[in-house]
Amino acid sequence: MNATVDISTTTRIDRARLALLLERERQSFCARNPRSRAAHAGATHLLNGVPMTWMAKSANPFPLYLDRAKGAHVVDRDGHRLADFCLGDTGAMAGHSPAPTVAAVQRRYAELGGATTMMPTEDAGIVAGLLSTRFGVPTWSFSLTATDANRWALRLARAVTSRPRILVNSYSYHGSVDESLIITGKDGPRARPGNVGPAVDVTRTSRVVEYNDLAGLEQELAHGDVAAVLMEPALTNMGIVLPDAGYLAGVRELTRQAGVLLINDETHTISAGPGGCTAAWGLDPDIVTLGKAIGGGIPIGAYGLSAALADRILNHADLDLVDTGGVGGTLAGNALSLAAARATLESVLTEEAYARMIALTSDYTAGVQSIIADFRLPWSVVQLGARSEYRFVCPAPRNGTLSQQATDMPLEDYLHLHLLNRGIYLTPFHNMALMSPATSAEDVRAHLAVLRDAVSELVG
Repeated sequence: MNATVDISTTTRIDRARLALLLERERQSFCARNPRSRAAHAGATHLLNGVPMTWMAKSANPFPLYLDRAKGAHVVDRDGHRLADFCLGDTGAMAGHSPAPTVAAVQRRYAELGGATTMMPTEDAGIVAGLLSTRFGVPTWSFSLTATDANRWALRLARAVTSRPRILVNSYSYHGSVDESLIITGKDGPRARPGNVGPAVDVTRTSRVVEYNDLAGLEQELAHGDVAAVLMEPALTNMGIVLPDAGYLAGVRELTRQAGVLLINDETHTISAGPGGCTAAWGLDPDIVTLGKAIGGGIPIGAYGLSAALADRILNHADLDLVDTGGVGGTLAGNALSLAAARATLESVLTEEAYARMIALTSDYTAGVQSIIADFRLPWSVVQLGARSEYRFVCPAPRNGTLSQQATDMPLEDYLHLHLLNRGIYLTPFHNMALMSPATSAEDVRAHLAVLRDAVSELVG
């Protein structure tokens, strides 16, 4: 999917036509969704008019309001049934309200009770065992989000290494972890634009290199002050960026040589298979962090430790892991989240489900590639298991900065709104399509047909 395109033969986007089509789609959206518009207008006590600020990031003049959801579809307040390729930006990768998860949650909450008691349940040990089998790291602990799992993993890394800094890839995704919001720049590392109220200058806490740059990684690790490399095995936040041959093995070799812990954040890359990229590509991290998808829509996060690191932590006599210095939270490891995770892992996100999801994604990716070729577009499409994303550049970017530079917001907004107005829902801040166990071949065909129409209207 990374073939070089002859720029002289590619189709140029008429920006004036794009502006007209985008305005048409915005007007259509407003006309189609009066109930969502009214609900948004009435939400005067919500900061920025939404319950979570990311919900305001959209091509739409106002957000769609949810009425109900099931499987791979959502229905908005105006009654439109949408094929959902957003899936809660991975949080609902298992599909909306999968039956085994619903049954487990109902039993735990309605029949057994005790969702939050500060007491462990047997589900906790079973989920930890399932994750150990899938990801190959034997010792696990739980949080409510992947962001918290990453924060706690970094605290542990600093504690056992006695080193102050962490290292991330430019434009990688690790939630709202302060130390991760750093990018490369022409004049050196700098804070990622848009970060709000950092406690300290991120260049004092963190180092940054481009993904797929082993020489840059070696140079930054040579400072001797990095506790951990926190990375996605493949970038997902700024479009999907896959590793060059030998890159991830090189990362592991360099981190070991430098005495630096390696953390695989599989929050989004869990789309690669039941054990994420860690299992699919035979990786050997010291820590794996997870969230979103494993709870079937119920909030949960987790971090897993290698046997050697777990022993190192537990034998560190000066670490207070049960009181003030403990890494956790009152709701972390609660009975409801773990009941949901057990059911989701055992009965929903199975190997068989992944095989089907990945096959559908391959069909979708091939369809997008056909559209790109037929209209001679200088775009690329990249697949990561059950996730596929197109970028407005070809060949596909090799790092996050190059992918960010390919961003074209008016074009992205037009495609998103054109799709949404015709029953296809994408994550508002990605050109990404994600498959669930409930996604059908018909959903994929419908998506491709609407996307082809959108491109055809734009380029003729």
